[in-house]
Amino acid sequence: MHTSARRNIRSVLKKSTFALVALAAVEQISFGQMRPPAVPLVAHNPYFSIWSMADQLTDANTRHWTGAEQPLTGLLRVDGKVYRYMGEGPSSDVPAMRQTSVKVEATSTIYVFEAAGVGLELTFFTPVFPEDLDLLSRPVTYLTWQVSALDGKRHEVSVLLDVDPRIAVDGPDEPVIWSRSRAGSLAVLSVGSQVQQVLARSGDNLRIDWGYFHLAVAEEEHAVLSNASDAMETFVSSGSLPAADDLEMPKRPRDGAAHLAALLTASIIPDGNAKMHVLLSYTQGYAIEYLRRRLPEFWQRNGQTPEQMLQAAAKQYPALEQRGQRFDAQLRATLERAGGKDYSDLAILAYRQTLAAHALVADIDGSALMFPKENFSNGCISTVDVLYPSAPFFLFMNPALLEAQLKPVLMYAALPRWKFPFAPHDLGTFPLANGQVYGGGERSEDDQMPVEESGNLLILVAALGRSEGNWHLAEQYWPQLSKWADYLEQKGLDPENQLSTDDFAGHLAHNANLSIKAIEALAAYAAMARGLGKKDGASRVDALAKKMAHEWEQLAKDEAGDHYKLAFDAPGTWSQKYNLVWDEVLGLNLFDPNVKRTELSFYTKHINKFGLPLDNRKNYTKLDWEIWTATLAETPSQFQLFMAPIVKWMNETSSRVPLTDWYDTTSGKQMGFQARSVVGGVFMKALAENGNLKGGQAATREDRAGADPTTQ
Repeated sequence: MHTSARRNIRSVLKKSTFALVALAAVEQISFGQMRPPAVPLVAHNPYFSIWSMADQLTDANTRHWTGAEQPLTGLLRVDGKVYRYMGEGPSSDVPAMRQTSVKVEATSTIYVFEAAGVGLELTFFTPVFPEDLDLLSRPVTYLTWQVSALDGKRHEVSVLLDVDPRIAVDGPDEPVIWSRSRAGSLAVLSVGSQVQQVLARSGDNLRIDWGYFHLAVAEEEHAVLSNASDAMETFVSSGSLPAADDLEMPKRPRDGAAHLAALLTASIIPDGNAKMHVLLSYTQGYAIEYLRRRLPEFWQRNGQTPEQMLQAAAKQYPALEQRGQRFDAQLRATLERAGGKDYSDLAILAYRQTLAAHALVADIDGSALMFPKENFSNGCISTVDVLYPSAPFFLFMNPALLEAQLKPVLMYAALPRWKFPFAPHDLGTFPLANGQVYGGGERSEDDQMPVEESGNLLILVAALGRSEGNWHLAEQYWPQLSKWADYLEQKGLDPENQLSTDDFAGHLAHNANLSIKAIEALAAYAAMARGLGKKDGASRVDALAKKMAHEWEQLAKDEAGDHYKLAFDAPGTWSQKYNLVWDEVLGLNLFDPNVKRTELSFYTKHINKFGLPLDNRKNYTKLDWEIWTATLAETPSQFQLFMAPIVKWMNETSSRVPLTDWYDTTSGKQMGFQARSVVGGVFMKALAENGNLKGGQAATREDRAGADPTTQ
């Protein structure tokens, strides 16, 4: 690779851990990939998230991640004949184009179609670069059409995009209003709910019902726009759009509310092509309520208006498109090196899903705060045992984003209202982060996760300190971290009957895997103490953690001698000890290496058709934990033993939803959960290979990068 090319890639990737190790030759990447159970099209946050849940983009209407229809419909007219390239269309009389491929990359999804002598490359591009928080929070996806002549003939083509107004409301019974306007050189169609009850509801299976969806087109595209309920029918019959906008509003989508439609045309010369694009955006004003204060999306922190945001997005499109292509190729190369091609496909499919399960907002001082939604679990916001499994993604891509997630929880836990000696579980129900709702809430210890969440936060704050090269967050919240360490010192080795992150499995006492987390959390606390200069306390706790690890081995060893138990008092049982991975990733060195070797050998005898069960009680598993367990493997071939059934599951599962993390290893069917951020946990393999979080004192990013001869 030329020196200039390496410099260009570094300018894209900037400072993230991933950037420090990603220097493979981009041109050697293979793009063949597994079949996605669902394909991300427009994925920004829990409300603006549209997917194709079928093999062919024309097999079904596009849907919100919850499964509710939010149709984006696409029609292509070639020399007077109309074809579908997206959605079910206005009637069965419109034939579908032949889809020849679909490719999912980190920031883009590319479909390729053929019909009537022309080819269509349809690209959904969302420039979500983790180091650029303004772009990451900017709610814009670029939809691009590239039409080419395949038969050596000239063709007249027209492209139609039709947006159903259900995109802006929870359901088809809510009245909407629509409009057209200008933003500089952009023509903009918008639709939103009539009522506009901002942040008025919280819950799980909900779509947004405030804010506005925008379809924006640059004037150089010479597009024709329409707000009309019969735009598709008019296009099919005449090749044009209705001459006038629908004016009767408000109106419910089910009663014929106007659709937003854009018509773009081109003449394709023999062996030539034409490229056109539009912007898809959703602005909502306030996005999160945190401790009763309403917070805007991060891109709005300096008062930027939707009009200004759209203009900036339009102007930056050519440069962002090139940047995205370089970013996608480089990330794929890095992931392939870490775990192979199949692993790369899985992690890339998880990329936008992980980010889109969050809202990135600005606090009152302009600093970034990030709030995940616990999708199709219970709708909780900022669930600590959701932050924990998704953390490898953020530690690998940009640790500042993990800090933005931890800060709201730590600030809440430091308030007098949180009176328990252990860490909280959540901050409320999305998008309202006004206090814990899970289990006993702030009123009772019943059905909480005291060891789980305390261990999670200690491990994550320590990992963040190692990654960022300083301990400022640990120092700021040291009283809380110390209180939780004290709790784990008393309660962590042999946990009482309680829930863990796998709460769907029910309460369990003497949980061996949960005990591992508590022991590692104490060692993580010792690492933080050492980093803050508290050497005496660090030595004491470190010695205690090592002693507990030795005691754990005696408690957990099964009588058969070939594995470690699910619970200390349950001989003949077993479970994935996925929490062991932090012992290696953080360089804690608490457990004898033979523990993981014994477990891995045992697991290989219990892998089912579609994966390794979570434990002996059921056939179901968790995708994130499978990869954590696989990361313990000592050779690439051993890692692939765990990957192979996951690949088979991806290709064959009948559950066509955004990645579920909880599925049956014999049938391949979804047990529950979908579109959750926890799939960011699959980046654990990449983090373990390249993260460099080990060692007593954290290295700076510059130290980890080393000297770069291309910058000399």
